[in-house]
Amino acid sequence: MGSSKPEPTDDSSTESDDATQTDTDTEKTETDEESPRTPALFQEDEKVLAFHNLLLYPAKVMKVDYRMKQWKYYVHYLGWKKNWDEWVGVDRLMKYNEENVKKQQLINEKQDIEKNLKPRRAHMKPKSSNVARGKKRKHESLNKEKGSIPMEQVVNLQIPPTLKKQLVDDCEFITHLGKLVKLPRRPNVDEILNKYRDYRSKKDGLKADSTGEIVKGLRSYFDKALPAMLLYKSERQQYEDAVAAGDSPSTIYGAEHLLRLFVKLPELLVEIEVEEETLTELQQKFVDFLKFLQKNQSAFFLPTYHIAEDVETSTNKQDD
Repeated sequence: MGSSKPEPTDDSSTESDDATQTDTDTEKTETDEESPRTPALFQEDEKVLAFHNLLLYPAKVMKVDYRMKQWKYYVHYLGWKKNWDEWVGVDRLMKYNEENVKKQQLINEKQDIEKNLKPRRAHMKPKSSNVARGKKRKHESLNKEKGSIPMEQVVNLQIPPTLKKQLVDDCEFITHLGKLVKLPRRPNVDEILNKYRDYRSKKDGLKADSTGEIVKGLRSYFDKALPAMLLYKSERQQYEDAVAAGDSPSTIYGAEHLLRLFVKLPELLVEIEVEEETLTELQQKFVDFLKFLQKNQSAFFLPTYHIAEDVETSTNKQDD
């Protein structure tokens, strides 16, 4: 009697089949994880708003790709060269519509304010410095010999934090909420400048003459700069109506618009070149005036603006 020998089983075949099945399942799982669970929010050739360095620009989606478990968009910034094209995530894109275009304007204007508020570094050279640094323009060489310094390089107006916030609120009232500063203002720019002159006169005595010159210069700059660079687009019509009788802007507008002047002042003074000593004194006067505005902020500035008449009329029609 002998025991029968069991027939061999193909264990290797079974193991191979199991391994193949496992690999297939793994590949299927990995593929499922890599496939998008949500559709792309933006499509090729779609016009969008794209963030670049904190600003929003109109752009066009050129390519759409799903990689690293998220959608990526290759955008071209409209009006810019192709070397600015780049891949961006969904967090840097917004739909191009009326509401977002208004947000774009508000964001860009706020960033412009913050940019202008950042202090400029002064790169002053001693009057006696005659060191040649490469090729210089002829007028730069002359200015160096005279000891004069380009104003844009050295005017460093550090606007106090509470006044910076005033500027940001001012921007939001006008551009986002559609409000305006009610005119005429009291105190107006002329009255504020006179108050500052009297304030310095009491403290400085005979030195008030230099303050008088500063006040006179600020008033002149304000009257000329207001229509050119201190108004938002929505304020244009109000300005035209306000000066129709021939009054100077400094007798109509108040601290809200005067503060905007100090954001633009370095730009306005860019062509003026003065001696270092005069420049230092001028800068000190401007900073002192800003401190005067800050000290009287509650008295000089409006806590809120009023709704423009055309907006009120539109609202009333809708209510009717």
